[in-house]
Amino acid sequence: MNRGLIIGRFQPFHLGHLAAIKFALRSIEELIIAIGSAEKSHEIRNPFTAGERIEMVKNSLDVSKGIDVRKILIIPVPDTNVHYLWTYQLDAMVPKYKMVFTNDPFTSMFFREKGTNVIEPPLHRREVLFATGIRSRIAENREWKALVTPQTVEVIEDIHGILRIKAIHARSTVHA
Repeated sequence: MNRGLIIGRFQPFHLGHLAAIKFALRSIEELIIAIGSAEKSHEIRNPFTAGERIEMVKNSLDVSKGIDVRKILIIPVPDTNVHYLWTYQLDAMVPKYKMVFTNDPFTSMFFREKGTNVIEPPLHRREVLFATGIRSRIAENREWKALVTPQTVEVIEDIHGILRIKAIHARSTVHA
């Protein structure tokens, strides 16, 4: 089977992520979406749990036009403290794949060193579609909802994620 892998922390899942997934699905029969840093949450870079992120991704894909969710596997993957071993740990946790979709240079380097085909999806509206900026917008009461799917907004609101992000940001500025 022609299967691909896309890796992200999805903190939160946004329209750029959705565009990358749609891009990947045009090249393969099945896509593994690896939810990275699965063990982390309630941190400045990782405010959401793996379960919350899976819900954001799954709910968004379930209603997205042109996506057959039967061709998608969503798998949480924890970090390892040894970067070089991370791709090998990932391989033990997901089905076999032939290509990786990523724009992260560090991730690309490790997969290319293993001989894996790496494809860089086009960056969609990168000037505003990046999770750090979206989290900052939430913390600063600036507009963010147009940058994520309605399903992501719903999950964030249901879990009181706005308050969580604000509290995490407030704590990080006190301890900075």
